[in-house]
Amino acid sequence: MNIYEFDTVILGGGPAGFAAGIYAARGAVSTAIIDVSMLGGQPSNYLELENYPGFLKIGGYDLMEKFEEHADLFGVEKFPMQEIVSVDLLSTPKVIITKEAEFKAKTVIIATGAKSMKLGVAGELEFIGRGVSYCAICDAAFYKDKVVAVVGGGNSAVEEAMYLTKFASKVYLIHRRNELRADKIVQERAFKNDKIEFVWDSVVTQIKGEDLVNSVVVKNVKTDEISEISINGIFPYIGIAPNVEYINGQIEQDKSGFILTDETMKTSIDGVYAIGDVRKTLLRQVITAAADGAVGAVHAVKYVEALKEVTV
Repeated sequence: MNIYEFDTVILGGGPAGFAAGIYAARGAVSTAIIDVSMLGGQPSNYLELENYPGFLKIGGYDLMEKFEEHADLFGVEKFPMQEIVSVDLLSTPKVIITKEAEFKAKTVIIATGAKSMKLGVAGELEFIGRGVSYCAICDAAFYKDKVVAVVGGGNSAVEEAMYLTKFASKVYLIHRRNELRADKIVQERAFKNDKIEFVWDSVVTQIKGEDLVNSVVVKNVKTDEISEISINGIFPYIGIAPNVEYINGQIEQDKSGFILTDETMKTSIDGVYAIGDVRKTLLRQVITAAADGAVGAVHAVKYVEALKEVTV
């Protein structure tokens, strides 16, 4: 097994991870990015982005390719497709073991992101990027004057349904109960919005289409009645979960598992930082992930420099 030693190891090669890599390498510390899959993160699956400054419209894959080229310019070492066996954040140095190698690092920056909870119904995975989206802010503009559905009843679902009404001609809000879980003030705004039609006591059982989504099959949980609603897109908002499987129990997290940080992105462990969607944050976008990466890496570099001063 190969053994590598770096000043900073970044777990995750999405926008947060690449931004951290760029800033860490510019700080003259040896830097590596490890990812369990191909590099690029979730944005690589986005058909287009229209809200990243400097690009009026750009494919998600194309944008992440530019991030990677920038990281390459500063000599960030990359280790994609690494199946992680264990992560020890409490040791000195910190140790990440994959099936292929062992990595030792003075600092670790966690940028493993989060995943949207899936409905688990037929057609969902097949139509991701072709009518199934988990980010209204990212994709709402593609549904101008079209009909969409949102699944869920919490704050995120209701707020995103209202956001979608700025573009879509109609928004179905499908919820398995007969009342929303969202805050009352959020509910009141939604009930006043003429573009939203509520589908109560119902769950999605199938997403249908050809090249693109064209309908959704819904079952009433009280009557077992099956109906089909014609739509152009569907946005499941039944929750998101952080990718922290190898980190749980070592670090301070909230009740949903998201990592808690201070304003420097420092976690409860010295020398460990968390950035992007994996941490507790108010907004999960490419631009905020990249900003987190810059902040976290700058402070990780300072931590490494402080360690070097102690050993001199």
